[in-house]
Amino acid sequence: MPHTAPRNTDHAGNRLRIATYNIHKGVQGIGPVRRLEIHNLALAMEQLHADIICLQEVRKLNRREQTYFEQWPDVPQADFLAPAGYEAVYRTNAFTRHGEHGNALLTRWPVLGHQHEDISDHRFEQRGLLHVEISFQGRAVHAIVVHLGLIPGSRLRQVQRLRAFIEREVPSDAPLVLAGDFNDWGQQVKRALALSGLIEFEAERAFTYPARLPIVQLDHIYVRGLQPLGLHVPRGRMWWRMSDHLPLIAEFAF
Repeated sequence: MPHTAPRNTDHAGNRLRIATYNIHKGVQGIGPVRRLEIHNLALAMEQLHADIICLQEVRKLNRREQTYFEQWPDVPQADFLAPAGYEAVYRTNAFTRHGEHGNALLTRWPVLGHQHEDISDHRFEQRGLLHVEISFQGRAVHAIVVHLGLIPGSRLRQVQRLRAFIEREVPSDAPLVLAGDFNDWGQQVKRALALSGLIEFEAERAFTYPARLPIVQLDHIYVRGLQPLGLHVPRGRMWWRMSDHLPLIAEFAF
């Protein structure tokens, strides 16, 4: 195996299972052949078996797609995707002609608080971070969901703003998870985050994009104060049909 798959331990003991997934707004394809995948994605959320699920490109609403698809959910996508017993937290990053979309976090553990910060670097890309504080077995864990920009220089400036946010809002001794679509497969972002004590579990060929034939890893999970145990990328037709990204799942010792 090129990487270690996390074991399903029924979330006992001190294991924390994290997933990150860019869901491509719940729709695949373009034009008249596009198809609605949000219902399949809802089933997939349960199969991730994660304590915390970090999602990107989540729609709060889209009037055009709601008219086009008869089975468009009546509630925002974050609420629709949350399995039974999970709490959904969503904040908008981008406002468009037909609606809005952003980041979301689903968790089986109690939410203590959450906030959003705009980290847009220019007017052509609306980007933000979602910060959620979770009570995991009685201890606060901080989780930040991000979707960084497409331009390398812009990403580095967003990382600097992200680091400043962490220094300001997250206690230095608190466990921290940073996950999302970084739009980056080089080393610059990794080195910058290391300055804030954030490390990534190194795994060979944990490729997540493009989903059908993945050749790069755009999706990452960084942590501080947690011990990485394993990393896994689900593969197969079920997964590549739902989004242009594959999910990334990691397990940590708390």
